[in-house]
Amino acid sequence: MTPVPRSTPAEPRAATSLPPTDAAAQQDRAQLALLRAHRRAHRRRADATLPLPALIAEHLEAPPLTRGQRLADGVAATIGSWRFIVLQSTAIVLWITGNVLVGANAWDPYPFILLNLLLSFQAAYTAPAIMMSQNRQSELDRRHAQSDYEINVKAELEIELLHEKIDILKEQELLALTQAVRELSAQLDTLSKRLP
Repeated sequence: MTPVPRSTPAEPRAATSLPPTDAAAQQDRAQLALLRAHRRAHRRRADATLPLPALIAEHLEAPPLTRGQRLADGVAATIGSWRFIVLQSTAIVLWITGNVLVGANAWDPYPFILLNLLLSFQAAYTAPAIMMSQNRQSELDRRHAQSDYEINVKAELEIELLHEKIDILKEQELLALTQAVRELSAQLDTLSKRLP
């Protein structure tokens, strides 16, 4: 953001005029107006009876999930749990123990090629499902970050406008004080001329 030019006390601005703006300040004001309009439109859409957390959740809510997205989320949630690790480890131990105890007639004798094939298939199909779920989550995170960025930009622009208004008030007050000093000086000059 470019700093707003400030006038010196020797050159006070008129009380009704806004500070002179350059192109960047005008662009900031236009962006602030767009952000305000965006927030107002969102507030109008929201149901006034919803509590604040529900409004926030609705604003950041993703569109309805497709069947594939629900499946990918389910696979990622299942595979990324201790329950799955325990169940799969138990199944592998039972598979190996069963094949070792049966001996020569085992359905998957050592080096357990069928078990390796099943685990490879599982990895080949679960990895893309997990990636799909992560991609969707990263899209949600991107939307949240974009919303946070808009809020931060709006807050920054609002603060800059407040600073400008305070500067204008200070300059008006300084102008009034300068005028009062001039009037008092003129009155003193008048009184001193009247006295012998």
